[in-house]
Amino acid sequence: MEAHESLDPKAARILVVDDEGAIRYSISKTLQRVGYQVSSAASGEEALLMLDETPFDVVLTDIRMPGLSGVELLAKIKERAPDTAVILMTAYASLGTAVEALRLGAHDYLVKPVTSQDIRQSVARGLERARNMQRRRILIESIRNSVRELTEEVGPRERRTPPPPAQPVQIPVNSMTIGPLTIFPGRYQIQVGETSLNLTPTEFDLLLYLAAHRGRVVPCSELVREVRGYTVEEIEAREVIRPHVSNLRRKLESCGQNPNLIVNVRGIGYRLSEPSTNSNDVNGSHS
Repeated sequence: MEAHESLDPKAARILVVDDEGAIRYSISKTLQRVGYQVSSAASGEEALLMLDETPFDVVLTDIRMPGLSGVELLAKIKERAPDTAVILMTAYASLGTAVEALRLGAHDYLVKPVTSQDIRQSVARGLERARNMQRRRILIESIRNSVRELTEEVGPRERRTPPPPAQPVQIPVNSMTIGPLTIFPGRYQIQVGETSLNLTPTEFDLLLYLAAHRGRVVPCSELVREVRGYTVEEIEAREVIRPHVSNLRRKLESCGQNPNLIVNVRGIGYRLSEPSTNSNDVNGSHS
């Protein structure tokens, strides 16, 4: 099953930007037939005004327009709404423009004339990406709040008598620490001591979701829905999640970390084990 098939079109907001009215109309109708909520703008400037008023999941924009170009619009959208997927369209394709678009974070690059099927498929993939970005941002914020709450629970005595800082480890502001792991949300990377582990987006999101919900066992079907973006039965979900968990455990073990940080509770799902207890867990298993 493709991930985007489970996304409800009626809940998605799409913005079509093109200075040619006939093209705006044609693309809007193509997407409205699927069920998307579609708005349109005749210029990049008008699109920015609309984006200030309404959040859009996906923006399709022509590149060559009077005033603000599609590439310039892309850069401004990424500054204001980084979760929005932007699809660029052009009748004058060039390698340089495509490279610049991808560098600025474009989701896709379509060359006119483009078929209705190509537009629908690109928007569906863009919507899936936007929703995954939104879920990731919510997960990261949830973990940061949890870390903040744990920090605030430290007693006054502990705060008054901290250990002397010899050579403090400098941790970037955009990182977070969970047990022995330092997590870098923007880089799909975790670090244990001096060892860095590069994770796939799915492995990274899986770890984040378990961390955000540590303290409870998360069913595999929930992990597939929240991490991968589609819905399957629990039996199938176990087969989807198991190889990602195995890869995560292998990578943890490669840097000397107990792979049982991620515990499988048979017949229910997975949970993130507390560092102080992960080596003595009696309810979990390795599979």
